[in-house]
Amino acid sequence: MRIEARRWMSGDGWTSRPGELRDAQLVFAFGSRHVFEDASLFADLASAYPDAEIIGCSTAGEIFGTQVTDESLVSTAISFDGTTVRCARVAIDDPAQSFDAGCRLAAALPHENLVHVVVFSEGIHVNGTNLVRGLASALPPSVTVTGGLSGDGHRFARTYVVWKGKPEQGSIVAAGFYGSALRVGYASLGGWDPFGPERLITKSRDNVLYELDGQSALELYKQYLGEHAADLPASGLLFPLSLRTSSDATPVVRTILAVDEKEQSMTFAGDMPAGAYARLMKANFDRLIDGAAGAAKVSYAAVGGSSPELALLISCVGRKMVLQQRIEEEVEGVRDVMGERTVLTGFYSYGEISPFTPDARCELHNQTMTITTFSEMKEGGRLVRPTVADETSALQR
Repeated sequence: MRIEARRWMSGDGWTSRPGELRDAQLVFAFGSRHVFEDASLFADLASAYPDAEIIGCSTAGEIFGTQVTDESLVSTAISFDGTTVRCARVAIDDPAQSFDAGCRLAAALPHENLVHVVVFSEGIHVNGTNLVRGLASALPPSVTVTGGLSGDGHRFARTYVVWKGKPEQGSIVAAGFYGSALRVGYASLGGWDPFGPERLITKSRDNVLYELDGQSALELYKQYLGEHAADLPASGLLFPLSLRTSSDATPVVRTILAVDEKEQSMTFAGDMPAGAYARLMKANFDRLIDGAAGAAKVSYAAVGGSSPELALLISCVGRKMVLQQRIEEEVEGVRDVMGERTVLTGFYSYGEISPFTPDARCELHNQTMTITTFSEMKEGGRLVRPTVADETSALQR
């Protein structure tokens, strides 16, 4: 596996011109919504990597090594030695289509020799829980899925997904990885502390929450938020809800995408089923950073042998808002685990898609750091060190 990582920033341009890895099969492109509206940058990528599938999404922050930036474009080109990549795209214009969109996306990828799928989705008008369920129902049980929902900073106005090297709205894209050479690891961990009582969801519809314990969920939520309630939905990222569907289920975290004052409802990134229990969460700085390192340890161990060649980091916009100037500490924690040879790339999202651990089922998460690691085996079963085609690679470490 050979990797070429670059970053473009206004005023600085590219760290170095892309194009050394012209035989790349796949390019991940992550950038701010405003940067995505500059067509010339994607023309640069298409020219540099003529045979590559270029996919990605808009973000709430970009990860380039251990640096976290806004209003930039990060591209990561990959040339595999023994792995084939196939990509697919489906359209979505209503959250009610999410399950069907997942099924159609899975069906669009050939299943023979498929080992892993990475998904980037529209970030606002989607029910991430149902998207994941649709994917899982239509993919072979042995195929794992990771990815995330696109972002738009703290604006929640519109998001983009990159397909065929061009940003577009209302889309979900997937990259399928094929062959026995690839080793994939993944994990998703949080670090939030619960507070207040656990409350029963008494009225909801899919990912729209109306009542907790028979009372207006929005009014209860505002009482907890106090002065922060005026800044909803953005301030909701600081106070997510923990969702528990049964006594023995691992809780998942949900964050708000929108509020409706007229209907007294809150729309979340994933399902909020009636009969489940919800509890407010608040940040714990040290545990957030420890959670990122914990996810790194689990995903590192899954590939075995030596440092992964590539790590795709998808963290939540809420974590970025909480950590603020300490945000790079969670990425530095990942670097400490992975070592200097692993190329780190990724973005801050509106939702993360991954199993908690290698033996768990895939779910939509919020407020987690989700890490997917990739390494290729050479003949004889030996993991190889990555070759990074980037004379400025020190910039991203």
